[in-house]
Formats: sequence, structure tokens, C-alpha cells
Amino acid sequence: MLIVQKYGGSSLQDADRIRQIAARVLKTQRSGHEVVVVCSAMGDSSDELIDLAEEVSGNRPAREMDMLLTSGERVSNALMAMAVHDLGGSARSLSGAQAGIFTDADHGAAGIVEVAPVRVREVLARGAVALVAGFQGLCRETGDITTLGRGGSDVTAVALAAALDADVCEIYTDVDGVFSADPRVVAGARLLETVSSTDMLEMAATGAKVLMSRCVEYARRHGVEICVRSSFTDGPGTLVSRAPSPAGTTVPRVTGVTHTGAMDLVTVADPPT
Repeated sequence: MLIVQKYGGSSLQDADRIRQIAARVLKTQRSGHEVVVVCSAMGDSSDELIDLAEEVSGNRPAREMDMLLTSGERVSNALMAMAVHDLGGSARSLSGAQAGIFTDADHGAAGIVEVAPVRVREVLARGAVALVAGFQGLCRETGDITTLGRGGSDVTAVALAAALDADVCEIYTDVDGVFSADPRVVAGARLLETVSSTDMLEMAATGAKVLMSRCVEYARRHGVEICVRSSFTDGPGTLVSRAPSPAGTTVPRVTGVTHTGAMDLVTVADPPT
């Protein structure tokens, strides 16, 4: 199998966590799989870079902010490669541009226009783990580095999974998967084993933070199955699939509830007409 794994900032918050994730990645590879890993910036480092920019200047050109912010993912990506090597594995880190992520020129919220993962395939062919810095790409027309906006690393992972025809795209975070409601608010919230991309898109659009709607929409459009898992446990997580529910399956009318401060929003599956 070819597996794309994405690890967020909470999974890469310090050196110890990076080593733990490197061990998880190698365990996956040594189980017989090809592995591509997309790294977010460590912990709150992106926010720290934004704060630093605000201290330096009241006039922050979007191009320069993209140059600044993409450094966070490159740092965690290179450190992950070092950790993999230290554990006896082989890995090569690539920036978004080196991995073939091409975008439009919209700095701060660029859209992916093409994915040409030639170098990613070369790394995999050598039996190494391919590490790709998330959240970033290259605009061919201008030659400038761009960022993909909020949730951009998730989009990077799904886009690579689509281009590489990966078997699954695993999004690792600090929760066990997709719940029927926010477990921090609702004590009886259930972990969902599977959820359709349509329902996940509705939940994301109404406030669920586990996956951004852009990521889910890209996955649905390109036929990518996403598995949302925790990097802190070995649980199976939640599979977000385009496939309809199996014959004979009873689909609940209410799939999930999201909470946005003073409002509770209910996602209803297949409402009656």
C-alpha cells in the first residue's frame, strides 16, 4: 500500500514528539508500505512567526509573509528527516515546491492548480520515506513561494494522495477521530467509525474543526479516502469515504452536532422531502 500521513502542529510540538512520530512512520514503512509524510509547523510556531512579523512591521507584504510562514513547515520537515535517520531509517525532506505542488498567485490563500510529484516518486523508489512540507507551494507564473491558507497542510496531504493514487490519506491530530459532537462539550459524544464525505463536508461547514471543508471537498472530488486518527494512540480513527453506506445499513438521520459558542448546529443525513 501507498499511505500518505499528515501530522499537525500538536503532533510535532517538540523534539520528543517528533521522535515519537518518526518511530510511528518507520513502523508503518516496515510493515511493508510506501509512506509519504506531510508535516505542519511545530506547535504554535506559526503564530509566533506572525507575532514576530507584527513586532517588526506594520506593513507586511503578503509575499513576504508567505516566505516567512513557510519556514515553519520546512523546519519540522527537516527535523523529522533527521529523526528518521537517527532511528535507522531513510528519509528525504522536500519543500512544497520541490514536491511539485503548483499554485495560483493568491498569496496567503493560494489554490492548487497542479501536483507533479516526480521527486516524491523518486524518493519512494529508493525505499525511503518522502517528507513534504505542508501548507505551501510554488506559483510558476511568478516563481514565488505561496501558502495555501488555513488547513493548507491537510489540503497538501489530500492533493498528494490524489496525485500518487494512494490507498489512503491518514490525517493525524490530537483527537481520536470524528465524533458525533464535541466530546469536550457533550459527555455522550460517540466516535464515528465511518462518515460520508457529504456529511463531513456539512459538519466542517457548520463548525467542526477536525477537518477543513476545502480538504474534504478536494478529497471528494478526487476520490481520496481520508482516515482521521490520533497521533497519541493506536486507535483506528474515523474513515471519511465517498462510498455510500452498504446495503441494509441504517443511516442515522442526525450524523453530528457542532458547537459554535452560543449556537448548536445539527447535521441531518438524507432529510425527508
